[in-house]
Amino acid sequence: MWSYQHPHFYVHQLPALNDNYIYLIEAKDSDILAVIDPADASVVNQACASLDKPLTHILNTHHHWDHTDGNKPLKKRWHCTVIGAADDAERIPYIDIQVSENILLELDGLSIQVLDVKGHTLGHIAYVIDDALFCGDTLFGAGCGRLFEGSPEQMWQSLQKLAALPDNTQVYCAHEYTLPNLRFARDVDANNTELEARIHRDTQTRMKKNPTIPSSIGLEKTTNPFLRPLDDSFIHAYATEKHIDANALAVFTHLRESKNRW
Repeated sequence: MWSYQHPHFYVHQLPALNDNYIYLIEAKDSDILAVIDPADASVVNQACASLDKPLTHILNTHHHWDHTDGNKPLKKRWHCTVIGAADDAERIPYIDIQVSENILLELDGLSIQVLDVKGHTLGHIAYVIDDALFCGDTLFGAGCGRLFEGSPEQMWQSLQKLAALPDNTQVYCAHEYTLPNLRFARDVDANNTELEARIHRDTQTRMKKNPTIPSSIGLEKTTNPFLRPLDDSFIHAYATEKHIDANALAVFTHLRESKNRW
């Protein structure tokens, strides 16, 4: 378990399954202890025991089993409140509270902004708490989620929404995919010196068996190939090389399709 301090809460990062991250949000000024995307109930229960606190809430970003598998056993043990997307309520196990982008969640003084970030799934949401983004499988370290249900247009809109957050926003995604994503990034953005620096740094981090996550919005904007279409010079260089239209959506779509085959 790794722990990070934010203005009003702590984030406890729990590795699970092969490459998942589960996040426990421990409020500083209340008894709130919320878990985001509990892939494995046993991992969460062990962390609750270590913190000597009961689980109060479950926040799901989307319905995939490796984000919701812990809902039932955790609900049974802790009688906690399950929160998920109104647009996907029928696929979120044991959901109690349905939320959407226009709703501001207040959990005993902890304010949580909900963002609609469809693309990976049609009911995907993200949570922003202070300077922390919990984005599930929409944005990864140097990558983005596959389009299982949504369109390239929807995912690109979602990524732009996340990129508009302050650069210092900490990005807590749900998987440790950073190093393979960086290898793809190098293939499509070979002259990016900031990318090379990140590859070196994150490789050293993983050699020490530490997480590359959280990253930051600022870092993702300069090194994540799926946010690089925000940069006009990248658009024109990539479009010229690949003989495609020189617009952000066309470049993003080509990048996503290329990554699917990579």
